Parts: sequence; C-alpha cells; structure tokens
Amino acid sequence: MCGVVGGVSTKNVVPVILEGLARLEYRGYDSVGVAVIDSKNRLVRERATGRVKELSDLCVTNKDFMGICGIGHTRWATHGGVNIPNAHPHFSNDSIAVVHNGIIENYAGLKLELIRQGYKFDSDTDTEVIAHLIHSIFKENHDLFEAVKIVVSMLKGAYAIGVMGIDNPNVMICARLGSPLVLGIGNNETFFASDISALLPVTDKVVYLEDGDVAKLELNTYTVYDKNNRLVNRKINVSRLSKDSTELGNYSHYMQKEIFEQPYAILETLQSLSDKFYPEKFGLDAEKIFKNIDKVQIIACGTSFNAGYIAKYWIEELTGLECSVEIASEYRYRKVAVNKNSLIVNISQSGETADTIAAIKYAHELGMTNTLSICNVPESSLVRLSKLHILTEAGPEIGVASTKAFTTQLVVLLYLSFTLAKVRGFLDEKEELEAMQNLRKLPHLITAVLGLDEEIKAMATEIAGYKNALFLGRNVLYPIATEGALKLKEISYIHAESYATGELKHGPLALIDDDMPCIVLMPENLLLDKIESNVQEILARKGLVYLFTDNESDVTKACKKVITLNTKDVAPYLLPIIYVVPLQLLAYYVAICKNTDVDKPRNLAKSVTVE
Repeated sequence: MCGVVGGVSTKNVVPVILEGLARLEYRGYDSVGVAVIDSKNRLVRERATGRVKELSDLCVTNKDFMGICGIGHTRWATHGGVNIPNAHPHFSNDSIAVVHNGIIENYAGLKLELIRQGYKFDSDTDTEVIAHLIHSIFKENHDLFEAVKIVVSMLKGAYAIGVMGIDNPNVMICARLGSPLVLGIGNNETFFASDISALLPVTDKVVYLEDGDVAKLELNTYTVYDKNNRLVNRKINVSRLSKDSTELGNYSHYMQKEIFEQPYAILETLQSLSDKFYPEKFGLDAEKIFKNIDKVQIIACGTSFNAGYIAKYWIEELTGLECSVEIASEYRYRKVAVNKNSLIVNISQSGETADTIAAIKYAHELGMTNTLSICNVPESSLVRLSKLHILTEAGPEIGVASTKAFTTQLVVLLYLSFTLAKVRGFLDEKEELEAMQNLRKLPHLITAVLGLDEEIKAMATEIAGYKNALFLGRNVLYPIATEGALKLKEISYIHAESYATGELKHGPLALIDDDMPCIVLMPENLLLDKIESNVQEILARKGLVYLFTDNESDVTKACKKVITLNTKDVAPYLLPIIYVVPLQLLAYYVAICKNTDVDKPRNLAKSVTVE
C-alpha cells in the first residue's frame, strides 16, 4: 500500500514528483523519498521518515537536488521498520535506482543468492532485492529494459516498480503485477504513478497498464510489452478527473469534504443507473445470468464488507435468493462449497484490493465464473477480471476512512437487489416506479442529515472523553452500527465494538456501566419496540445512551443525548444510507477533539494492494 511516481522530462522533475507524492500520501505515509539523476550523471536521493512535507523541506534546502529523470515513493511499511535505510528509492552500486509498491514473496531466497554474489544490503526491505537483481543482469547485457523484463519474470508476489539507471539517463522503466500503475503522457515528458490523481497537475492523458506489462518511458514516446513479452499497444485515455476534484478546497480535511460531497456523489451514481432497473447496466449477459442463479455470494473487505452485509438483507428480502457475505481474505484460503449457479459479487472501492482480487480468481478456478464487480475505478484489475461490472460515481476519495465510496456502493447494491427482483418476477411495474422515486429522494435526505452537523459535533465532544464505545443497531442498521464502530476506531483510536441490539443480553450487557457510551440506532419503522426494550436495559444499568432516532418517547427523554432524524416516512431499505452519515460525522468530530490525523490514521493506508 505504497505510492510510486516518476518520469522523464525536459525540465526538473522534482517538483512534479513531490506534488505527486503528496497526492498519493493516502496510500502510505511512514516514510518518503525521491531520487534523480543529476547534472553530473550521478544517482542522488533525499529520504525522510514521516510525511511528504518533511521531504519537500529537505529538497528545498538542497538547492542542487534536481534532475530531468526521477522516481519517488511514499511508504506503508511491510518489510522492515520505519527508518531512513528502509525508505525508498533503493540503489544498487550507485547506478540503478528502484521504487516498489507491493510484496515480493520469494525475496529471501533471491537475497541469499545475491549475497553469495557479493551484493551488500543496506535495508531490511524486499525491494532492495529488485535493485540488485536488475544490476546483476544489466552488468551482463547492458540493456536496462531487457534486464527489468528478465527480473520481473523471477519475482513472485505483487509489484508496481519504477527503475532508472545512470547508463540510460533519459529512460524510465516501469512494470506492474497485482499492484496498480498508470502512465501519464505529457508534452516532451512521460510519467508513471500508482494513481492518475498524482499526475493531474501535468497531464490528463493516461495509459492503463495491465498485469504483467513492462513499459519503457522516454521523452516523447512509450513502449509496452505484455506478460508474454509481446509488443502491445496500450491506448491513451483522457481522464475525466480534474485537478480541482482532488483539491481540499475550503474544507479542513478530505474526510470532511467527502462526507459533505455525498449528496452529489449519490446523485451522480443514480444518474448513471438510469430511471428503471435495467440488468443491462451490469453487462450484456446480466439478464440471462440473473435469471439462472440460485445464490448470491458477496466477497469484500473492511467497509466494503459492511456494504455487502447490508445487501444481504436487501437481496434476501426482495428476491428470496440465498445471499452469503464473506471476508475476502477468509474466502480465498478455505475450501468453499462450489455452486456454479452462484453470482459472485466482489466489492472494492479501488478495484485493486489484493484479497478481493485473489478471491475472484479463486472463484474462477472453482468454475464459478458468474462474477460481478462493484467498483469506483473503471480500468481497475477487478473490473477487468469480472464477467459483469457496475461502477459507482463517487469521484476521488482521498481520506483513508471511506465515506462517499461506501454510500455510493450501497446505492449500487440496492439497485442490484431491485434489478434481481425485477428479472426474477418479484417486482411489478408499480413497485419499480415507487422504488425509483424513493431512490431519487436520497440526495435531499442526506443533505438534511448534514444539516445536523453542529448537534453531532456537540455529541462528539462528550464521546471523545471515553476510551470505549458500543454501537448498536438491528436489521439493516446492524451493519451500519458495525461501520460506525469501524469509523470511530479508524480515525479516533477509541476502542469500539458493534452488536445487533438483540444480542445485548447474550453477553455485551456485562460491559454496561456509567463509563460505556452506547450509540444506538432506533428508527420508528424498524423494530422500534424491540430496540426501546434494549435501550431500557442499558438505562437500568446506568449506561450512557447516545441515540439516533426519528421517534420521541419516554425512552428517548431518558437518553444522554438524542439526534433526531427526519426519517419516519422513509422506506426502510433507504435507512442504512441515511443513518451512516451521522455516524461518519460523529467519528470525524471525535477525531478532531482528540487531535488525531483524520485523513491519515496511524498504521493504515487506503488502497490495500498487499495481503
């Protein structure tokens, strides 16, 4: 989960690389580094532990640090601790420099062989192995491009790498397998990066590399060979993203910006889905596949898993189909029951989540090929692997804690649920019209919740004083309670758990005292009487209830704090998309109170491209 960027130009590339790294910092921020070939044809580098700002200061101080060929890296530590020697770029014999995102699984054996050849290692990383391997081949064939192609054939694992050498000062080599990598095509300059957002300040022309590709970048051209070592044409696309779409604007943090962008993101997603439930939105074969399946298997990780768990309620209620939800890292490493009539639904914001990609490949190996991906990135690995796909229109999400990507996933999953119901004869024309009308209300309903900003901020100032929190919800709001707990612990570091409210008396009630805030979701039209009884159980034990509800009763008056949502007349299937927004705001303001790094929480990175 690192970020890489680099390129060749007719002008100094250091400012471009630094800005690119700042835009990739959501991918990792333990340490950071830049290397260039300077005017004396020497490899030079600056590295720092911490953030891009520290590195920028070093580069500004070193006025001689410039070059027209350079690479940069922002690190999320895997092999080796957070220190300068482990920070990328890594050198071999001061002639080859490498940056790398991913994990090389067979690095240990390769390292032993290189040590036997006389290579000395300055770091604990798997990446330094790549640099020395390339050097060992290059000193024999004197062809950097061919050396990289030979080396990547020796590597097992995942990688997106950038390579430069002093014998080829106007050439950059890059390669990818299992980790994202794109090319940016400018005027008299060519770049590579983990994400196009890193290159938007210099170009909107992007080339998406495929798994196994190795590319040679020069000032006015690029050459790509595929995994079979065949010359291929990877076309230039024009990115729909703008530089402004990834700017912070008037907000304090990206997470805050992305929470408040949700009405617009949901509107964009709804507009992309049309005015009826069309199976063709998922692919040409979708209607035939949807009619013939007898089970839905959802596979995802983290926040996307929570979205999938909500979809289980929708799919089973609307279609009668059995729906299972499983964590991708568990699914791929166990013997699963094979049902070739299953629809395998894979959910990932980036489309590059390593465990989810491995899970879909595993399903394919077992003969379960009716795969559907739900993703925010059109050219991602997950989309290309799947028989069917549908895109969210969340736009760029920079904050590590997902917000608008989650709610747009929910919108698409609800659209899928109704589409399955329609195709299978469980949704008539009148019900379809009503469901679409309800969906179109979502942007307005979310905007109304965002208007409770100040009330939620006041609640957050109280919860920030506690070390633990319990989130409770029932039915479709149980996974939302889980998502709320995840958000709180991700960015505020408060220990938080979630339970289905009815589970209280089966164990968690032992935790209740006057030092345990309980965040309870209690809409009127979803098991109100049952949840009220559970709240009474908490209050009877001097528990602190922070309630989100649309109901007013004696129970609500006894709670510590109540946030009232206007959802009495809202269809129950819309409630998860609405109720998650105040929990996002709550987590955000608690983190502000605790002065944590909201957008870059410790030990985490956004795009999990390694296991």
